[in-house]
Order: sequence, then C-alpha cells, then structure tokens
Amino acid sequence: MSNHIVCLTFDFDALSLWIARGMTSPTPISRGEFGAVGAVRILELLERLAIPGTWFVPGLTIETYPEICRRIHEEGHEIGHHGWAHVPPAKLSRAEEETALVRGSEAIAEICGQPPLGYRSPAWDLSPHTVELLLAHDFLYDSSMMGHDYFPYRARRGDQIHTDKGTEFGPPTALVEMPVSWSLDDFPHFEFLSQGKVVLPGLAPAGGVEQNWYDDFTYMRRFIEWGVFTLTCHPFVIGRGHRMLMLERLIERLAADGAEFMTMTAAAQAFAARTD
Repeated sequence: MSNHIVCLTFDFDALSLWIARGMTSPTPISRGEFGAVGAVRILELLERLAIPGTWFVPGLTIETYPEICRRIHEEGHEIGHHGWAHVPPAKLSRAEEETALVRGSEAIAEICGQPPLGYRSPAWDLSPHTVELLLAHDFLYDSSMMGHDYFPYRARRGDQIHTDKGTEFGPPTALVEMPVSWSLDDFPHFEFLSQGKVVLPGLAPAGGVEQNWYDDFTYMRRFIEWGVFTLTCHPFVIGRGHRMLMLERLIERLAADGAEFMTMTAAAQAFAARTD
C-alpha cells in the first residue's frame, strides 16, 4: 500500500446549488443540468482508468437524476451525504439540520442499500451542531473543514471562540475529518459567477490549475511520510472538454508518481488504523 493516497471527490450538485441560491430562472437551471452531462463523462473516465471515486450527492440530485446516481453506485464508487437541498447547515436550526441529514441519508440508502458513512457540508459551512449530529447518526467521517492539507484528524466539538481571549478548543471526537481546501476545488478556479455584488471571475486556464494541483501532490510525496491528497470537483465544472482532458492528464501523472487512489471511506479507515 502506498503512503500517498489520492481521493478524487465529485460534488454532484446539479440543479441543487442554483436552487439553494434562489437562482431558478432557466439559464442557471440549465447550468445545473450540464452536471448530468459532466457526471457521465467522469464515470466514463474513471471506468477507463479503473479509478474509484467518492461522490457527494444532495438528496435533490438523487431524486432528479436517480439513474445516474444508481450508475455511480453500481460502478463501485462511494456515495456520500451532501445535504438534502444544498443548504449549508450554518443556515439551519438544529432540528432543520437533522431533518435534512436524515432525509438525505434515506435517499442514499435507497440507492446503495445502506446509509452513507461520509458527509460533506454544502459550501463547507458546518453548524455548531453538525459534529454531534454526525456522530449520533453513525457517520465515520466528515469532509468539510480545513485544519490540515494532507493529514486527516479527529473533529472536535464544543470549541469556545472568544474575542477577548484565546480560543478554547473542545475535545476531539471519534469522527474522522478528511480536510479540504478551496485551492483544490475546481469551482473557484473555473466557474464564472455574478450574484449581486459578488463576482467570481473563474475561467482560469486548465493547464495552470493542473500544475498547481500536481505540485501540491508532489510536495506531499516529497515531505510528508503518509498523507491524503483530496481533490474536489463538480461535474458541471470539470465536465467541460478541456478540463476533462486536464483531469485525465493529472490522474495519469499522479499514478505514475505512485499515488494510490481510494474512496474517502477507505482513506478514513486507513487513517483510523494508523492512529487507533
């Protein structure tokens, strides 16, 4: 087994991201529809390269594209929880968050035959209740926080954040945190978005992003004895032709450098085996 793991993860938001933003006119909805096109292209690439992936799928996407979601499962990929309607838990009450958690898990269980082990928050914005709820509902890992780049860690609960004195960290829990980064996410690099006063320019050349991502893995391989490199992509973003070619080149470069591709559950279990 390699000491340098790569987790290819795909947030299959489709229409749900735009609906959650209140952008339900035909054009933003059609941007979400392209996610179905991109998802099929990604599945074909992963099959061709014999690479497992982890797909974080909102319940709304499962109900909208059940056949694609069944294909994801049938082709051996992991399906993780990504909310019900792509609304960040930080915007929900505790009761609303738990309702969305249960409903999303039920949708995944209907596809996979069992509830998910992994969770990724929409927009990577947890609430003060999220860790507690994930533990109560038997999740193995979360993938929403950014406290490390290459090394999983145990998520804490009960942090006390002050403005007049130092932060008091709460105790670690059994929940494995599989950290993420905006720099390893395709959306801010590639997706143009104008909403109100916020403009995300996106549209970066794919080759430069490919080199950034490859260099991050190279650093891990060179200086970190054991680690997990997590890449976050969205089918409606990475699914464009020139970006798919970039993703294929990147996967081939990582494989040539000795990367071992795993689902997030497998990587979280590998971490737990090393630390328990």
